[in-house]
Amino acid sequence: MTGPKGGYYKAELGEPHKFDPTFRGPVHNRGCTDVLCCVIFVIVILGYIVLGTVAWMHGDPRKVVYPTDSYGQFCGQQGTPNANKAILFYFNILQCANPTVLINLQCPTTQLCVSKCPDRFATYIDMQLNYRRNKSYWDYYKQFCKPGFNNPDKSVSQVLQDEDCPSMIVPSRPFLQRCFPDFITRNGTLTVANKTSFKDGHGKIRSVVDLRDAANGITSLLDAKEVGVKIFEDYASSWFWILIGLVISMLVSLIFILLLRFTAGVLFWMVIFGVIVAVGYGIWHCYWEYSSLKGKPSSDITISDIGFQTDFRVYLQLTQTWLIFMISLAVIEAITILVLIFLRNRVRIAIALLKEGSKAIGCLMSTLFYPIITFLLLALCIAYWAVTAVFLASSGDAVYKVMSTLPDCKYNNLTCDPETFSQSNVTKQCPGSQCTFAFYGGESLYHRYIFVLQLCNLLVFLWLVNFTIALGQCTLAGAFASYYWALRKPEDIPPSPLASSFGRALRYHTGSLAFGALILSIVQFIRIILEYLDHKLKGAHNAFTRFLLCCLKCCFWCLEHFIKFMNRNAYIMISIYGKNFCASARDAFFLLMRNVMRVAVLDKVTDFLLFLGKLLISGSVGVLAFFFFTRQIPVIQEEVPSLNYYWVPLLTVIFGSYMIAHGFFNVYAMCVDTLFLCFLLDLEKNDGSATRPYYMASSLRAILNKKNKRPEEKKKRRKQKKEQPNKRH
Repeated sequence: MTGPKGGYYKAELGEPHKFDPTFRGPVHNRGCTDVLCCVIFVIVILGYIVLGTVAWMHGDPRKVVYPTDSYGQFCGQQGTPNANKAILFYFNILQCANPTVLINLQCPTTQLCVSKCPDRFATYIDMQLNYRRNKSYWDYYKQFCKPGFNNPDKSVSQVLQDEDCPSMIVPSRPFLQRCFPDFITRNGTLTVANKTSFKDGHGKIRSVVDLRDAANGITSLLDAKEVGVKIFEDYASSWFWILIGLVISMLVSLIFILLLRFTAGVLFWMVIFGVIVAVGYGIWHCYWEYSSLKGKPSSDITISDIGFQTDFRVYLQLTQTWLIFMISLAVIEAITILVLIFLRNRVRIAIALLKEGSKAIGCLMSTLFYPIITFLLLALCIAYWAVTAVFLASSGDAVYKVMSTLPDCKYNNLTCDPETFSQSNVTKQCPGSQCTFAFYGGESLYHRYIFVLQLCNLLVFLWLVNFTIALGQCTLAGAFASYYWALRKPEDIPPSPLASSFGRALRYHTGSLAFGALILSIVQFIRIILEYLDHKLKGAHNAFTRFLLCCLKCCFWCLEHFIKFMNRNAYIMISIYGKNFCASARDAFFLLMRNVMRVAVLDKVTDFLLFLGKLLISGSVGVLAFFFFTRQIPVIQEEVPSLNYYWVPLLTVIFGSYMIAHGFFNVYAMCVDTLFLCFLLDLEKNDGSATRPYYMASSLRAILNKKNKRPEEKKKRRKQKKEQPNKRH
């Protein structure tokens, strides 16, 4: 028979219900919950696998990896004529507006796969004049012409009109598998191969600045590449010490959590006392400034009289400013003291729960390493989503569009056929236009709904990620609930509580976890769409549209955080009672609302201490790393590797330390939240009697003046009551 708190009671013949001492935590006699959602979730996963398979059959990631020439052929693809031509060359880079246009293959000039980039300045006119006496000129130049073209005697005008060869070539180097001018700055002057000007092949002398303008931003990208190489070198030489720093942060995080049972109260009260003293000093300083300025000429002018001033020091010369500061700080001081006076017991309960959480993790050390499982599952989800997205994006056949430098060309951006383009009217009406590869697509049903399939891919990805997080929360909650509901700790804790909780969550509550994850995923999906719309409408001048979008983003942000909070507590209730998602969310909500002040205090105290812990760990390890990588520790000075930028490993250690501490403290926060809900249930369902004892720690019972009655004491009281009438007689 199930007890009021989820425990069990034995009913023997002729005896009242007694508490079952074999109870070992959360309910074990469970049934499957939210079966319909579980079935839908499994079907969606199977459909997701089908989507990935279809995308794999139709897609070709080489279309994303390899650059594509004007004929839709991959550069560097094995088994094709371009196998040894892995770099994309632009006939006339001056027609390209900026690097983003180049990378997206939308530059209105012929693009060709080549084996290497040009290493010299040359024009087709100069080549034609020189090749008759030296064939090597043509041999070098023709590798940048269309494949199969071998007629150097063809007139220059006809060659340029038919785009058989480029009008000029400039010294270039490959970047992102594309040939870009080899810019070098010498004494503040931009040059290419030590030249500041060049011939454009049309009889004009052009400045190197024109190349820079055509490839706007390439110099910064190349500089970024150089910096990237140096950063890679720093990682290669310092990875061992970075790893040591991260291991240190892991050990410090573990020690910090285990020591919270002794230091939680001291840390909290020290900081609170420090805040009270600091605010008190602020009040005194404001009063001192106010008194010293009082009576001085022009110090009694009001802030409204002088209006807005860019120099804020002007306001510090007014008595009214310091009076406002003093009153504000006095209000803050009074509120802080009053809150501590009236909520001191709730603060003590919060600190006691933090200490109990540290003890629980000390008994269940395996829970600290569960985030590794969550990380691996999330990595799998992210990898599958990314691969599916790439294959979907690369599905279809090559689509060619008319690219023209003339802004009034009516054929611009229309689809075309490169084989028949030269015979069409487009070249006559839009001179210089090209039929250039644009993207991959098609007209089939599958290709028409690629965008919809990408949205489905995103939604299912969010669902799987949130389900993975929900599974982790429910698993940890079940393990910590097993700790709390053990009457004698740690003797009564069941064996392998983490593995048992994981098995229960998967076997019985996949549907409930999927249901909660789906609700959250839909809200996140809507938020992503709103962010996309906001990005697209940034240039819009409709104030009402932007205001409405801002309000929707704010509302859905609040909704997402509320759902995350409710889901977290619903999963805890699921791990304890084994009910469905809606019933668990309802029970958790009303339980928290009945104890709203305790919830607020515990939430803020926990957040504050954990933030302090993350700051302390990442900061201390960061300071140690700073002294190490800047060679300020004499003992191990010789071991420090030579670095280009010492801040590369330093920032890596600081960020990694913070993330490690965040992972450990997430487990701790889940532990405290679970113990808190169990504590509230314990208070409501039990009374400390022999049949319904309190499970909370003795420190919590002492704060609340609660006691567990022993069976022997109860028998003595009954015996005394029976003896009292006999004495009267």
